[in-house]
Amino acid sequence: MSKTAFIFPGQGSQYSGMGKELAGTFTVARQLFEEADDALGFKLSDLCFAGSDTDLKLTANTQPAILATSVAVMKVVEVETGLKADFVAGHSLGEYSALVCSGAISFTDALRTVRARGTFMQDAVPVGTGSMAAILGVESAILEEICREAAEGEVVSPANFNSPGQIVIAGSVTAVTRAIEIAKGRGFRKAMLLPVSAPFHCALMKPAADRLAGVLEAIVVHEMNIPVIANADAAPYIDKDRVKPLLVTQVCSPVLWEQSVNAMSTLGVTTFIELGPGKVLSGLVKRINKEAILSNIEDVSGINAAGVKTL
Repeated sequence: MSKTAFIFPGQGSQYSGMGKELAGTFTVARQLFEEADDALGFKLSDLCFAGSDTDLKLTANTQPAILATSVAVMKVVEVETGLKADFVAGHSLGEYSALVCSGAISFTDALRTVRARGTFMQDAVPVGTGSMAAILGVESAILEEICREAAEGEVVSPANFNSPGQIVIAGSVTAVTRAIEIAKGRGFRKAMLLPVSAPFHCALMKPAADRLAGVLEAIVVHEMNIPVIANADAAPYIDKDRVKPLLVTQVCSPVLWEQSVNAMSTLGVTTFIELGPGKVLSGLVKRINKEAILSNIEDVSGINAAGVKTL
């Protein structure tokens, strides 16, 4: 029997206007954005519905904004359609949306946590000293070898295994630059710096991981209703005691997205439904599993295309 996975986007999928149409159409979405505003003490809804690109790109804003929009979509899907997930997963930040969907973490706890997470990740490395780069068309083993050669005592390592031939590295500016030059020297010409504010998912994020652990200590984790595929090990779990350790590990570990999609496919998932802003994950899944059935729900047309629940 074929299975369905809900997948949730991470940083980079944000855009001004996300969630606005949903909140204007569905009471449950409007109430959720109101809950977000109350939880954070500022109008996150305004930031999502009409914020400037500059404000939305600030990591401490981006993370709660994408989370709120993704969970709003998920809540509307629950109320308005008959769609159910057998597994949930999210890319980096999106893992928090997946955990809310699974019942492990409350929406307000997740919101406050990712707001702090964004601040911690930005503060971990002084602006201008860390960077990330996409290296295309290279196998993971070769790229890891390139990173070891480029390090020269500094940090540079794979940060996102996004899809076959699309790997992102992170680390100090000089080490990442050296890795790009070594990759190009070996014939991998498609290597470019990414416009990001910090080197996420590498050892330089250790201060952020330590601070995040303190925040997570204070939140309650509930029994999980749906297995979550963890970024850190690309394996499904439903043990609530693993939630906090995995979220701390995730900060410094590479996002194993390609491996996660392959794991879900092996477990019988044939349909992947991206819930939240943009279609980034749908594109990645298509490159990982060409047989996958894909859809994206982020607005009213997406809800209508998904079909109305039969009572």
